[in-house]
Amino acid sequence: MAQTMEKELNNVGKRKTAIARIYLRARKGEMGMINVNGRSLEAYFPRPALQKIAMQSLDLTSTNGQYDIYVNVKGGGISAQASAIRQGVAKILNEMDQAMRPALKKAGFLTRDSRKVERKKYGLAGARKRFQFSKR
Repeated sequence: MAQTMEKELNNVGKRKTAIARIYLRARKGEMGMINVNGRSLEAYFPRPALQKIAMQSLDLTSTNGQYDIYVNVKGGGISAQASAIRQGVAKILNEMDQAMRPALKKAGFLTRDSRKVERKKYGLAGARKRFQFSKR
């Protein structure tokens, strides 16, 4: 499966305006841990759905608990941050073991989701919404 790690691997994941810097190291204890901005994954993402999104790359490749993962994430909301972490971890796993690439690619974890908020235009209420039309 994955070779033994002598050094730390790092990569970046992005989603909307969230940027996650991921550092993956060989685990120190019995179970690997995930540390997000100095806090545990459960403390940083209180909603179980967001924890699941952040862990999807590890769950898909059955590498959950095998590594210590340190994450610095900034920008965006917590949902975008969880997706950025998912992409960053997937990119590291792909870099570490090319055999995982087909599964990660099929699930869409290696591709950056490029959807962003559309800018507001002048003369309109929002990006596309118009002000109420008055005939007279």
